[in-house]
Amino acid sequence: MTYEEIIRSYAQPLSAIPTSLVRQGALDGPIHAVFFDIYGTLIISSAGDIGIAVRSSENRADQIDDLLKRHNFTFTAEELSNSFYNEIEGVKTKLRAQGTDCPEVIVEDIWIAVLGIKDPEVILPFAIEYECIVNPVHPMPNLKETIAKLRALAMRLGVVSNGQFYTPYLFPAFLGADLQGLGFEKDFLFFSYRHGYSKPSLELYKRVAAQTEARGLSPSEVLYVGNDMLNDIWASAQVGFKTALFAGDKRSLRLREDDRRCRNLRPDLVVTDLLQIVESIEGQLC
Repeated sequence: MTYEEIIRSYAQPLSAIPTSLVRQGALDGPIHAVFFDIYGTLIISSAGDIGIAVRSSENRADQIDDLLKRHNFTFTAEELSNSFYNEIEGVKTKLRAQGTDCPEVIVEDIWIAVLGIKDPEVILPFAIEYECIVNPVHPMPNLKETIAKLRALAMRLGVVSNGQFYTPYLFPAFLGADLQGLGFEKDFLFFSYRHGYSKPSLELYKRVAAQTEARGLSPSEVLYVGNDMLNDIWASAQVGFKTALFAGDKRSLRLREDDRRCRNLRPDLVVTDLLQIVESIEGQLC
């Protein structure tokens, strides 16, 4: 099966769970580009995030055992998950010691270490299946309509997301086209695994800001949309982007009220539906 087919084979209906927040805020200047987080913003994530879903893996041990049997591995689900997450933390600890503030791993390398094989025809499908099991996903309501309407407004579209090699395949799997086919600019696609930094590292956002400025956009003309007050709102505000907190799904909303960086932080917008992004931009254009 293709990667898209694997994702679709595990897909299950998921509905956004309302939060207690309400729409508020307004944009005070022109917006010419909109960047999005993916997990918890564009895509409903059962775990609320990508990858490190320890509790979810425990709850889905039977499915993981079936996956292991099909691939002729002798691990138990518990052994596999423990080895996987321990390997991730071990790699991140080494990278932090080398000076990377928020390190990102390459999931293929993690699985090579855990499974003891290097064959990409085994490793890559296995990695996708494991992620689909522990972190079921589904498009957020009004995703396709929002992208189409932003394109109609001539918005330049981008992504800044923690993710792995399989993350971009969510879009052809669910929407029938890859990110570029949907209107996202190739140079505006920033995934943590490609850069070695994960959010909220400012190194990642500085690279985004440098690219947008190189393409003729001032930071204040860029709106960043995400569900996490630290990873998305605080970090993108540090490079001068306008910010929108997506509060449309209780699973993924991260207010980070105990983090000092977020205590007095206010996004420019709070939205509970992706289409409200379009409405806010249209309101500013009137």
